[in-house]
Amino acid sequence: MAEYVLDHHLEGERSRLALMSRLLDPMHRRHIESLGVGPGARALEVGCGNGSIAAWLAERVGPSGRAVAVDLDLSLVDVREPRLELRQGDIVAGPVDPGGFDLVTARAVLHHVADADAAIRNLAASLAAGGSILLIEPDFLPVSVAEPPEVRAFWNGWLAWSRDQGIDYHIGRTLAPRLAALGLEEVAGTAETAVYNGGSAWADYWTQTVVELRDRLVDSGRLDGPLIDRFLAHCADTRWWTQTIAFTAIHARAPGG
Repeated sequence: MAEYVLDHHLEGERSRLALMSRLLDPMHRRHIESLGVGPGARALEVGCGNGSIAAWLAERVGPSGRAVAVDLDLSLVDVREPRLELRQGDIVAGPVDPGGFDLVTARAVLHHVADADAAIRNLAASLAAGGSILLIEPDFLPVSVAEPPEVRAFWNGWLAWSRDQGIDYHIGRTLAPRLAALGLEEVAGTAETAVYNGGSAWADYWTQTVVELRDRLVDSGRLDGPLIDRFLAHCADTRWWTQTIAFTAIHARAPGG
């Protein structure tokens, strides 16, 4: 796996993950509910972060079900759910209990993985016959038309820096064909884009992220301090409205069952 640029030991990472959960968990839960996952199911989340979705899954499948959460680093898991099994592991290395789960889900994980094809194969191999997989990943298509031009220039620099780090911020659009190529069935999904203004929770998320990474961004030569400052000023301006990520949620079923 490529080095995770927002390491769990960075000073602001716990609060940033909490904000991400607040922003993305409702969408993630809604997609899981639509797949019919309920009591008695065996559920796996890979890349569990602070554990918010994994804990919710443990409650949803109940005492007759099974919930497992896997991450490279479990140090920021904030939940204490006795029915949740936590494991430290790397999905690129192999499946988690091959054929063992009725639901396998991962969110905002694969764009950081150096070998996404291997990771997706291993996620799919963790499915039981007839089980569902749900992958949610970013696609930064909206920033290609971001306004004003200096904001678009910021995102161009951000994406160039990300590519240097091995991060694929356009992976969302590739999920459906990758799952179909593995022989999974009923492949479908949606892309959702938040429209937000300066001073909002999404603007706060990007402010926290960019401030955390500022020195690395400047040192890379892809962005300079004045451009970063202008972007952050927009993030604080309630009159500025924008879109950033098309979060692509793709689901499919394993054959059989």
